[in-house]
Amino acid sequence: MKIVGKKELISIIDLELFELDAKVDTGADSNALHCDDIKIENDVVHFTLLDDIHPSYHGKRMKMPLYKLKKVRSSNGQLQIRPSIKVTVEFMGKKYKSVITLTNRADMKLPMLIGRRFLSEKFLVDVSKEYLSKQ
Repeated sequence: MKIVGKKELISIIDLELFELDAKVDTGADSNALHCDDIKIENDVVHFTLLDDIHPSYHGKRMKMPLYKLKKVRSSNGQLQIRPSIKVTVEFMGKKYKSVITLTNRADMKLPMLIGRRFLSEKFLVDVSKEYLSKQ
């Protein structure tokens, strides 16, 4: 198993997002990505990626097939229903298929959250480290 730190870089190939800062969070079940203006029409999710502080963000209006609607308990304890998409990500030098929920994370420090379902049986987390993917 590879060791990852509490913050890492991840690329979401299908969304043209590269080296996105992500919080590795074993308390979260699933991956979550910050986006805005989320709309679902005919099993397609439309959303805007925005956070102009990150150079990878391009502000484009995106659309992806809806994978499924998922019940998620947010960090403040509220139950939300979030759309999720299935994408290819590059993490720690390898490509993986992954499901990511879409939500507004504007009040969070990092635009992406990597949850335990993605980490399970592939990675161990060393919370005393950060950005091991850069080494």
